[in-house]
Amino acid sequence: MATAVKIISVEQLTHDVLQIKATKPNGLQYLPGQAVDIAINKPGWEDKLSAFTFTSLPEDDFIEFTIKVYANRQRVTNELLSIQSGDEILIFKPFGDIQYKGEGIFLAGGAGITPFIAILKDLEKQHKIGRNKLIFANKTKADIISKMYFDKLLGDNFINVLSDDMVEGFEHGFINAAIIEKYNQEHLKYYYLCGPKPMMQAVENHLASLGIRKENIIKEGF
Repeated sequence: MATAVKIISVEQLTHDVLQIKATKPNGLQYLPGQAVDIAINKPGWEDKLSAFTFTSLPEDDFIEFTIKVYANRQRVTNELLSIQSGDEILIFKPFGDIQYKGEGIFLAGGAGITPFIAILKDLEKQHKIGRNKLIFANKTKADIISKMYFDKLLGDNFINVLSDDMVEGFEHGFINAAIIEKYNQEHLKYYYLCGPKPMMQAVENHLASLGIRKENIIKEGF
């Protein structure tokens, strides 16, 4: 069953990523890293659902989503480009399998960063960032979501991989076995993975080639 919530604010984070804050329904419960189906509460859109990850924390008095929009797609993401404060969206029941189990490497591709935003925010709040690392793959430097936040939070444990840009201090290409091995350390037991399916399949193959056990890979489809 859907619940209508009002948009509080819409902020442009990058050239194609929006941060949307909305009122929080009474009784809503979710875990950092979980997602929810969203529809827009206007004629013709109430039954068109897309899943987005909460980038707010469960204890916040609002809900927040960090959403990549595609102007050429006639879907919810495209329609969100015109959404404004005071408009309504419909949210459904939270779901998702990614949960924090211990120190490791977060491997994200593009908008697949969103579950990790909430998890890392939660760890920051608990003063438990520890030695976790984030390897974040994007096409260009301009595509990196919340770069300043991750730079401040993780420092040298924030590694960027760019496929289309050559930038000093950044890895070039795609997340591969060599990059994972370069930044891996013995105490980093878990590998958290989220991104487009081709990227996830490739990274899972790389992890397998490094002898990483499946039970140490925590993943979410995107």
